[in-house]
Amino acid sequence: MTDRATPVAVRADHDPLADPEWQEPEQPRRRLSWTRLGVLVLALGLIGAGGTMGVIHLRDTAGPTAKSWAVPYVDVTLTPTFQFQDPTANPARNIALGFVVADPKNVCTPSWGGAYTLDGAASSLELDRRIDQLRQSGGDITLSLGGLSNKELAVACTDQGKLTDAYRQLVKRYDVKTLDLDIEGTAVADQASLARRVTAVATVQKERQVAGKSLDVWLTLPVTPEGLTADGVGLVRGMLDGGVALRGVNVMTMDFNNGDKNPDMLALSTSALNGTHKQLTDLYLQLGKKLTSPQVWSLIGATPMIGQNDIDTERFTVDNAQGLADFAVDKGLGRVSMWSINRDAACQGTFANVVVHSNTCSGVEQESLAFSKIFAGLPGKAANSSAEAVDIPDQTASVDDPKTSPYPIWRLTALYTAGYKVVWHGVVYEAKWANSGLDPSAAPPAGTQTAWSVIGPVSPVEKAPRPTPAVTGVTKPWTSGTSYKRGDRVLFEGLPYEARWAVKDEVPSTEFPIDADDAWLPLFTVPGEPDTN
Repeated sequence: MTDRATPVAVRADHDPLADPEWQEPEQPRRRLSWTRLGVLVLALGLIGAGGTMGVIHLRDTAGPTAKSWAVPYVDVTLTPTFQFQDPTANPARNIALGFVVADPKNVCTPSWGGAYTLDGAASSLELDRRIDQLRQSGGDITLSLGGLSNKELAVACTDQGKLTDAYRQLVKRYDVKTLDLDIEGTAVADQASLARRVTAVATVQKERQVAGKSLDVWLTLPVTPEGLTADGVGLVRGMLDGGVALRGVNVMTMDFNNGDKNPDMLALSTSALNGTHKQLTDLYLQLGKKLTSPQVWSLIGATPMIGQNDIDTERFTVDNAQGLADFAVDKGLGRVSMWSINRDAACQGTFANVVVHSNTCSGVEQESLAFSKIFAGLPGKAANSSAEAVDIPDQTASVDDPKTSPYPIWRLTALYTAGYKVVWHGVVYEAKWANSGLDPSAAPPAGTQTAWSVIGPVSPVEKAPRPTPAVTGVTKPWTSGTSYKRGDRVLFEGLPYEARWAVKDEVPSTEFPIDADDAWLPLFTVPGEPDTN
């Protein structure tokens, strides 16, 4: 294995273009020996023969200015829900959540994939809670807007004030430090939406700055083997001209469709990145900002589609991923992402040997999370390879109150089916499989796996939601001293129950799920129960 120089330690989140006082850092001074002085004189003589070329060469080999940032995409609305907050499922502590788009019924309102409102995603997908959990364990999110499907907010919403409010709402709700604007398809050339997007983003970015908070903005754009399209370059320039402080441009190194029957995806990707580097160098020079080659590399990101691409002949392999990671370190790419971590697993059965387009597996030979572990190992982002080492919050002083718990409190005697959610010591957990008597907060025995996934902390303002009756017409209240036969129905505390066998004087249980020997069957659903439909 070839040794590689360690990148210079510079803040990975620093954008030199956003700082009007920025100057190229002074290089370390060294004393010259007589031998080195002689070499220098000789070099100066050679420059007379190749002056400009020599200067460019020195800049190109100066070394990267920042460490690459690994931030895989998570398809938020895809089923099954990817548990990005769990380090056993996600080696990367930083992720990009996609995609926020316009609500189909109210185009100036943000939604997740057009399928969930923001509140709907919080309740149905536990999104807000899982983000909190990720942050408690040292991770964070990038919020990605747009994508290929549905309509990006600035395309659909033509009311400038409402569009700006939508961006503002997103940044505030999720306390976002980084926005990713994924512009694809016809939206890349849509000048009207570009103008609206620039105004909205620049406004919110400046508001955050006034409040003493940062808001980094990345543009994610399609790319050819030669670099950005002309419309893509125009979009970048439009953002800069409009006052948006761009953190960088992330290019989608995928779906090249260049006609090759056996394309080299790593070669195509690096070609696209080199082309983008030249384009951005020229663009910033036109705008009066002369940057060195390493500084431009720090403003570029790469996002491959892992495994099988949408083009049948294109497959981005694990070896390609390692090659791209090496390229990122060598050049000092500002970012490496991938679409998507939901797909970071081998397909089952014969799928591994045929062309298969799947949202939940890669279609190439690999170990589980192989791509994620490669990219998570980029400088400054240590890969978390401990298979079952789940970070658990401090729970020693936490006492659960049913009145402030969104799900049933865990009980030692209850039998929990896969997908059941409980609260234990202030944290929400979800059962990975059917289990009983396994404390969600306890470390599993050596060599075994935990039966529970950590979803996230209970908010101090939460309340216990009411169960939902599954039947109507039950009006007779349960009474002590009454003998009930199997099938009799009663109301207890306003909820319907049915006798499982003949019973007298046994109070219907209000602890869920009920135990196997409870005589009364609840005729209602309890928040936390898995959907059996």
